[in-house]
Amino acid sequence: MNNVRRNIQKSIETSLFKGKVVIIQGPRQVGKTTLVKELITKYAGANRDKCYINCDITENIRSLSVADPIKLRAFLGEGNFFVIDEAQRVKNIGLILKILVDTYPEIQIVATGSSSFALSAQIGEPLVGRMFKFILYPLSVNEIMVYNGQNGLRDHELNSLLVNGSYPEIITGKANPKIDYLTMLSNNFLFKDIAGFEEIRNPELLRNLLQLLAFQIGNEVSYNELGVKLGVRRETILRYIYILEESFIIFRLYPFSRNLRNEIGKKNKIYFYDLGVRNAIINKYDDIETREDNGALWENFCIIERKKQIQDNRWYRGSYFWRTTSQKEIDYIEDYDGSLYAYEFKWGLREYKIPKEFMKAYAGSSGMIINRSNYLEWLT
Repeated sequence: MNNVRRNIQKSIETSLFKGKVVIIQGPRQVGKTTLVKELITKYAGANRDKCYINCDITENIRSLSVADPIKLRAFLGEGNFFVIDEAQRVKNIGLILKILVDTYPEIQIVATGSSSFALSAQIGEPLVGRMFKFILYPLSVNEIMVYNGQNGLRDHELNSLLVNGSYPEIITGKANPKIDYLTMLSNNFLFKDIAGFEEIRNPELLRNLLQLLAFQIGNEVSYNELGVKLGVRRETILRYIYILEESFIIFRLYPFSRNLRNEIGKKNKIYFYDLGVRNAIINKYDDIETREDNGALWENFCIIERKKQIQDNRWYRGSYFWRTTSQKEIDYIEDYDGSLYAYEFKWGLREYKIPKEFMKAYAGSSGMIINRSNYLEWLT
């Protein structure tokens, strides 16, 4: 089967040859290597067989660790387009990339990383003003429809996305059976790769924390309660959650608050970048129609798909949830162009009215329900 065309590729290509490093981050197995090899085909010319540098290879790491512009250029060889894959494995890669971009501005370097934690810590200060950053997510519904040659998604395809997720090998059929692939992905990546970080001293704690978070999607998370349940300090929970975020497994949604005294403004909600990974963590692959958590899965699905859409379209807007102490709530709010837009996600086809407390406090806001009858219009 052909590769899936990624929407973000166009934005990446418009950022090339501007005298800056292009950073592409995202989870493992999400298609970063496939994407950069397509870029190589288009931009590396006769040098395409030599411009891909895999940092899983020790010799490449060693050659890139020398902070000498002449030796670095000699290692790269001829050409002006180079890909450094899994760049976070190179110590001081930020300094190395700074040397290259400052000394040889005509060269285009594309660096990828599956660990934002490891890569961002190295590139932050050295590459200020010298880079464009992109995140490659699991496939979006728009990318899936284009790949399938369809204008929409059939019911069974949507149900599969909520249970099996949208990693490229899941969608293209290369992952067969799907459950084995998701189990491998979660066991080999989540509980081995991440446990290799120095900050993860207790892999079993990581596993238990992820399972608790998987059961709490759509709910506010109390770090104190998690700490009590797992027998560790709140600070440990926060550190592990930060690493899980930087590894593109989970992300946080923060509460919105401006006016009302009784608005809740401390707890966050946590969602998963991919629902197949989430379901693998708790080993639950039941059909969506029979599950008690289908509402939470639908909410997670809509929010992560919107997150993909916002990046693909290069929109700039704040994303939040809203809740009061009296349990009035809105699943999701976007803040842009001076207005607030409220959304409630319902797996069942139900009507929805924005809480009057919210409308009174934020006059001029608008809202709508997102369900199976209109989600594609909202997301595409």
